Order: sequence, then C-alpha cells, then structure tokens
Amino acid sequence: MKHTHLSSNSLIDRTRHVWQPRTGRQLSREDARQIAENATGFFAVLAEWSRAEMRLPGNDQSQPITAVNKEARHGR
Repeated sequence: MKHTHLSSNSLIDRTRHVWQPRTGRQLSREDARQIAENATGFFAVLAEWSRAEMRLPGNDQSQPITAVNKEARHGR
C-alpha cells in the first residue's frame, strides 16, 4: 500500500538522516518509509485521544480539585 503523503523523497531522506545513527545500521529507503509511517500513525493516535478527552463532559477541569477531607492522612 503506497501512501503519497509519506512517499516524499525529502521526508524519507530526513527520516534516514535522523534515525540511521540511532539504529546503528544502514537504513533502506523502505525502512525509512516505514519509520515515517509508524511515527505519523503514533502521533495521529495521540491527537485522536486528545480530541476524545476534550469532548468528555466529565473531563471538565475548569474547577480546581479539592479534597473532601481537608486533612492530609498518613499511615503512621
């Protein structure tokens, strides 16, 4: 499956430049393409989770969190 947004020569070249020293081996263009695709997918999932959290009505953080019992308890 070919993804046109990830097939850019500059993206593949940049991916190889960044990741090759970290892997300690020569990366093929296919290796670099897969790394770029995986990184893109990872950040897309994070963005999706972030959007989902913002839509939850129970996730309203406009009010400060206060303790029910204002005293700190320590297991002594």
